[in-house]
Amino acid sequence: MFESLQKKLLDVIRNVRGMGKITDKNVKDIVRQIKLSLLEADVNYKVVKAITDNILEKARGTNVLNSITPAQQFVKIVYDELVSMLGSKEAELRLIRRPSPIMLVGLQGSGKTTTAAKLALLLKEEGKRTMLVAADIYRPAAIEQLKILGEEIGVKVFSENNKDVMDICKEAMREAKDSLVDAVIFDTAGRLHIDEDMMRELENVKRLIEPDERLLVVDAMTGQDAVNVAMEFDKRLDISGIILSKLDGDARGGAALSMRYVTGKPVKFIGISEKIEGGLERFYPDRIASRILNMGDVVTLVEKAQRVMDKQTAAEFEKHLTHSKLTLQDFLDQLKEIKKMGGISSLVDLIPGDFKRGLKASSVDESQLKRIEAIINSMTPEERRNTRILNASRKKRIARGSGTTVADVNRLLSQYEQTMSMMKKFVKGGKRFKGIRLPF
Repeated sequence: MFESLQKKLLDVIRNVRGMGKITDKNVKDIVRQIKLSLLEADVNYKVVKAITDNILEKARGTNVLNSITPAQQFVKIVYDELVSMLGSKEAELRLIRRPSPIMLVGLQGSGKTTTAAKLALLLKEEGKRTMLVAADIYRPAAIEQLKILGEEIGVKVFSENNKDVMDICKEAMREAKDSLVDAVIFDTAGRLHIDEDMMRELENVKRLIEPDERLLVVDAMTGQDAVNVAMEFDKRLDISGIILSKLDGDARGGAALSMRYVTGKPVKFIGISEKIEGGLERFYPDRIASRILNMGDVVTLVEKAQRVMDKQTAAEFEKHLTHSKLTLQDFLDQLKEIKKMGGISSLVDLIPGDFKRGLKASSVDESQLKRIEAIINSMTPEERRNTRILNASRKKRIARGSGTTVADVNRLLSQYEQTMSMMKKFVKGGKRFKGIRLPF
């Protein structure tokens, strides 16, 4: 997320930190570099001008030029401007009525159907009873996809094939009231481009269900086109907020930085992974600004862990860790919890720069973790607890069952033994592991 922009801004900040003193001339050069970095990241030119003008004005003040730590002062100015541009504070989801209708709109291919499922799961995890409505009658695949996703996350999906959209929405609201649902998420029809028929239908749906939220799902990878799409939808539907999907695949991230400033509508959620579990996050301007400036986002990291962590599994893991008696079942349990949090790649981005030096999300081999999981899943409970019983024939069976090789199985067992050996040395030396959770 924001990888290219982050790298360029960090280069600028390093140059600032290398200066003994910031002068009026230095400020102009630094702001020019920031301007180029933002433009290359596909940030809207109006937004670039506004933010760099503000930085220039504040950075030329006496508080910075005469400061003992000018670099720190300057970084704070950049951070404050990024936060301001992104919306200053979190825009909460407004669930006014019960059931509360949430209307998701957007172009075909924006990730709307997947986002609907992600949002339903997020609300479910917050204790809200949720229902999904397949209101896109023009794409049977979208209806089937929503049904599959609904079954996967344990959320009811209301659908009626070959029926009028208005009838479907009306019956869905009636069903939601009878079922005492808290939130109803409508996955509406999209097109490859904005057209009059689509907009007229969406306007009719809006009048019928009177949604508390009208959320536009836009593909962050489309850059400035995403901003133009948002402005068109807002003009016709008066959207209440934006969900930026596929932000994990957007190296530049300019759309995210431009959206709030240009449309005046808040970004409420961001899609940070293709996975349904942990794939959608609430949008916090201050936390996003921290990520861009490589300060990490420990608060989100902790919240993710608290949301998915099984307390009994955690207690058992800590007990085994303290007594250096970790089993392969413990390894498997930890892998499952990491997957619930969105995978290692999405977690690396949340770690502050000082702690992830040399570690890049792109260098994390998620396929290796899948291979490890497959191997352990192919073992019997007894084999996971006691690896000493794994003879040649057992290893062959495990390799066949996991679609790997005996060499892969041996490699995992070797890594496990090395880890256990290291842990025993720590415990023998009087060092404790209390509260530590290892990302196996």
